[in-house]
Amino acid sequence: MTTNITLSESAARRISQIIGAEAGKQALRISVEGGGCSGFSYKFDLADDPADDDQIIERDGAKVLIDSMSLIYMEGSEIDFVDNLLGQSFQIKNPNAVASCGCGTSFSI
Repeated sequence: MTTNITLSESAARRISQIIGAEAGKQALRISVEGGGCSGFSYKFDLADDPADDDQIIERDGAKVLIDSMSLIYMEGSEIDFVDNLLGQSFQIKNPNAVASCGCGTSFSI
């Protein structure tokens, strides 16, 4: 399965930093769950190994794992890492989302 989800340079750099500090972890797992103030929400975890149905997105040695069900909702997205006056966070620029909340982790399609 191929996907057109991309990983920004800043996200790849931050993932590498996080994984480097966590023994035994190899990737950032992103999944989509029901709930959140806009209907769906993103969940971020560290993972040891990919599952059989995971799509692996790599850039500059950083790996992101996304399960096949979450891929449906994230198709065409860019995973970014933002560090500004409001704080540091991973942000997903999802072209399928018709609404999102201010926290940036909840969206609707």
